Amino acid sequence: MDIANPQLKIRRRRRLQWSIAGGAAVLVGVMVLLVRLGPALPVAERASLWIDTVQQGQMLREVRATGTLVPRSTRWLAAATAAQVEQILIWPGAAVKPDTVLMKLSNPAVEDALRNAQAQVAAAQADVAAKRAELRSQLLDQRSALAQAESDYASAKVKADADAKAASLHLIPDVQFRQGQIALKQLDTRRGIEAQRVAAFAANMRAQLDAVQAKLRQQQSNLQLRQRQADALNVKAGIAGVLQEVAAQEGAQVAEGANLARVARPDVLIARLQVPEVQAKDVALGMPVSVDTHNGAVAGAVERIDPAVRDGSVQVDVRLDGELPPGSRPDLSVDGRIRVATLDHVLSVGRPSQAKADADITLFRLDPSSGVATRVPVRIGAASVDRVEIARGLKVGDQVILSDTSQWDRYDKIRVK
Repeated sequence: MDIANPQLKIRRRRRLQWSIAGGAAVLVGVMVLLVRLGPALPVAERASLWIDTVQQGQMLREVRATGTLVPRSTRWLAAATAAQVEQILIWPGAAVKPDTVLMKLSNPAVEDALRNAQAQVAAAQADVAAKRAELRSQLLDQRSALAQAESDYASAKVKADADAKAASLHLIPDVQFRQGQIALKQLDTRRGIEAQRVAAFAANMRAQLDAVQAKLRQQQSNLQLRQRQADALNVKAGIAGVLQEVAAQEGAQVAEGANLARVARPDVLIARLQVPEVQAKDVALGMPVSVDTHNGAVAGAVERIDPAVRDGSVQVDVRLDGELPPGSRPDLSVDGRIRVATLDHVLSVGRPSQAKADADITLFRLDPSSGVATRVPVRIGAASVDRVEIARGLKVGDQVILSDTSQWDRYDKIRVK
C-alpha cells in the first residue's frame, strides 16, 4: 500500500514555479535587449553606391549645356522668282565654288520678260539715235540762219561805211545815208536774235536728248532686272564652301523667295549651346568654355548671348579658339561647360542627385570603421555641373553617399557592405 508524500508534491510545485519565473525573466531580458537594439538596419551594397569624400580647396563653378557646331558663315539661296526645279546638279556634302551651278530652274514668263526688255532697250536706243540726228539737223538750220544774218549785216556794214564817206562829201543825199543806217541797225538786231536762237536751241537740244536718254536708262534698268532674274534660274553657290542642304526636289514648283539650298564654310565653326533659362543668368560674355565634341575637347569663349528665351533655353554662341578634333563638322552634337566662377578654399563634394544651389538636404555620412551610414543635415552653397559647395554639416574627409537614397527615406541609418 502506497503512502502519499506531501513534501514531494511541494518540491515539484516549487520547481515548476522557478522554471516559469526563469523563463519569464529570460523573455523580459530578450525583449529589453530588442528594444534597446531597435529595428534591424537595412543593408546596401557598396558597389551600387556612389560614395565621395569631402575635400577643401578650389572648386570650379560651371554651367553645362548641350548644342551643336554651326558654321560662322552660312548662306541660304532663295528663288528670285516663282519657278519649277528642272534639275539638281550638286547634292549635299559636295565642295562648291562661288560660280558653281547647284540647280537649274525654269520659268517661261521670265524668259519672255527678258526678250521683251531687250526689244524695249533696242527701241529706246533707236529713239535716242533718231532724236539726236533730228536735233543736229535743226541745229544746223539754226546755225545757217545765223550765218546768213551775219553775212547780211557785214554787207550792210560795208555799204553803210561807203555811204558815210559819200555823204560827208555830199555825193549822195542825206536821206539815202539815213536809210542805210536804219537797215544796218535792223540787220544787227536780226543777227543778235539768230545768235540767241542758236544758243536757246542748243539748250533745248540737251533737254530733249536727256529726256529720251532717261527713257533709255529706264529700259536698261528693267533689262538688268530681267537679266538677273533669268540668270537666277541657274542657282549658284555664291561662296566657296560645302553644300549643306538642298531644300527642293526636281519637278517641284517653288515660290518667289523660297529657300532652295544652304551653303556654308566648314573651316570656321562655332558652338551654339542651349543653356537652361534658370542658369543663363550666370553666363556673361567672355567666359571661358570647354566644348566636348565626343572625340576631344576644345577651348573657347562666350561671344554672344541671345536676349530672348526660346523653349526654356537661351542660345549662347561660343567662339572656338583651339584646333577642332578630327571629325568635327556642322550640326555635330557637342557638350559645353561654361566656367562661371572659381571658388577658392571651400569645402566641396561630388554633386548629389537632386541637389540644388543654396538648399538644405540630408545625406548619409559613412563611418568606415563600422560600415554604418548615418543621415545628417547638410547645407548646400554654390552648385556646379558635378560638384557642390558644402556650407555646413560636413567636414574635410567625411565620406558621404551621393547616389539616390530615396528607398531608405524611412531610416536614419543604413549598413554598407
